[in-house]
Amino acid sequence: LKDLDESGIIRIGAEVRPGDILVGKVTPKGETELTAEERLLRAIFGEKTREVRDTSLRVPHGEAGTIVDVKIFTRDNSDELGPGVNQIIRVYIATKRKISVGDKMSGRHGNKGVVSRIMREEDMPFLPDGTPVDILLNPMGIPSRMNLGQVLEVHLGMAARALGWKVETPVFDGASFEQIGDMLEQAGLRRDGKTVLYDGRTGDPFEHEVTVGVMYMLKLHHLV
Repeated sequence: LKDLDESGIIRIGAEVRPGDILVGKVTPKGETELTAEERLLRAIFGEKTREVRDTSLRVPHGEAGTIVDVKIFTRDNSDELGPGVNQIIRVYIATKRKISVGDKMSGRHGNKGVVSRIMREEDMPFLPDGTPVDILLNPMGIPSRMNLGQVLEVHLGMAARALGWKVETPVFDGASFEQIGDMLEQAGLRRDGKTVLYDGRTGDPFEHEVTVGVMYMLKLHHLV
């Protein structure tokens, strides 16, 4: 109850667990729900002894998270409500989930894809200094969509991280190929952004050099 406001509504930012109250609500008991003793007391004292039951909205079993938004719809605000409905309260809970096979991810260039396999960190390909990569992307996703922005972002991100820089590059007025290449060389990396990757399972280098870098990835709402 400590996270409820004066209206009985959960506050934004509260951490909730299964069974916690989101919206406090009580409903008067009907005549058929009263016991004989309750009906007698009500007949003597009137409405003062009218019983109520708890009909609060609670966090469902197995769910937990953080309250990120609360929206209140009322007739006073000209919101469209059904007949007999005076107020609707919607509570939005954000839950942290570990990524799983079948979840959908995307970069900033329409390069969306589905997680097909999750491997242990020690089995992932690694760089010559032993750093394992986080994500492997299918290279066929580039010629099919022709979104070269993701390749440039990978190169620029790798150079910026090595130099300790933060880079802001607008879509139509961003860094040129030459500027990105110069940054890679300044960071002590190859101008083409490629490097040798080693198989995490065998330790052998892959046959061809691979483009490795830093890219911003988003997890979409299409979850398994």
